[in-house]
Amino acid sequence: MLKPEGSFILNIKEKAVNGERHTYVIELILEMRKQGWLWTEEYIWHKKNCYPGKWPNRFRDAWERCLHFTKQKKFKMFQEQVMVPVGNWAEKRLSGLSHTDFIRDESKSLSGFGKNVSNWVGREMVYPTNVLHLATECSNKNHSAAFPIALPMWFVQLFTRERDVVLDPFVGSGATALACMELNRYYIGIEIKKEYCELAESRLK
Repeated sequence: MLKPEGSFILNIKEKAVNGERHTYVIELILEMRKQGWLWTEEYIWHKKNCYPGKWPNRFRDAWERCLHFTKQKKFKMFQEQVMVPVGNWAEKRLSGLSHTDFIRDESKSLSGFGKNVSNWVGREMVYPTNVLHLATECSNKNHSAAFPIALPMWFVQLFTRERDVVLDPFVGSGATALACMELNRYYIGIEIKKEYCELAESRLK
């Protein structure tokens, strides 16, 4: 059902079983690739207000994966829609640039990464990283895997234009549909559990 230039975003939690990390997310990624999907990117949702927790061999996860799959390498993406303020760091860092700040200075660790710091001079807005710092949903007590509306809103803005159609095959409590309503997109929601379907419908009303 995905258009060739479309994107599929899957928000999925990891878990531990019998004292070790489960591999089901890795297995899912590999199976998706076998079916012809491109694992284009991975975004991390950092839960800013996650409760702390401790087990004998680990701590509580404060993040969830948002896996980005596409059908082809060229797809619709509107990066300018999710730009963020450059931040306070720029005022001091960009006030006295060195010679290497005006070229693509290679990483000293020879990792293959490099940057030209002068590219940030005069900019008020910049592109974000692939880590989204958002608080968890606190108002919804009737769904076990609710996420904040801000999460689907970010992806809807990044990959669609107004009046595009967004499909959520696991609509749950309706957060993605609400995001689409707010952003003037059409939406299709599918849900197998009657109680979640009723919850989503009540929120949309």
